[in-house]
Amino acid sequence: MAMVIRDAERADSATILMLINELAAFEQMEDAVRIQEADLLETGFGQRRFFDCVLAEEEGQTLGFALYYYNFSTFEGRPGVYLEDLYVREQARGKGVGRALIAHLARHCRENDFRRVDLSVLHWNSARRFYETLGLKHNEDWLGYRLEGDALKKLAEES
Repeated sequence: MAMVIRDAERADSATILMLINELAAFEQMEDAVRIQEADLLETGFGQRRFFDCVLAEEEGQTLGFALYYYNFSTFEGRPGVYLEDLYVREQARGKGVGRALIAHLARHCRENDFRRVDLSVLHWNSARRFYETLGLKHNEDWLGYRLEGDALKKLAEES
């Protein structure tokens, strides 16, 4: 049986949560995971969806996933995709699963006239070389910033 990439469904929420936890363990960030299955059900499969997800499977086994959401480029005037998480389970690495997941997203972008796929990767992650072989380029001109926690709360109180 061949590998299949399919859209995740509501019934896949426990599997997605398992993959998120495996990814967190790989990134040595288990303590950062706060998401629960109820969060996935509400934000990914509820009335207002904040993300989409595709699963790679073979013979009933989940091999990996790509969780993404839509962004917008004011310069391009077109939407794009932000790939929040790409994860291939250890036993499936080196078999083309990651490439198939990203190719699936690329096709989705082309079919919808989206202009780009963006993602961030930890500086130590060896997947950086993999991304470069697919044509992704490290954007050295842009630095990521984040507002969260107490700083987010404090700034929100000014509004």
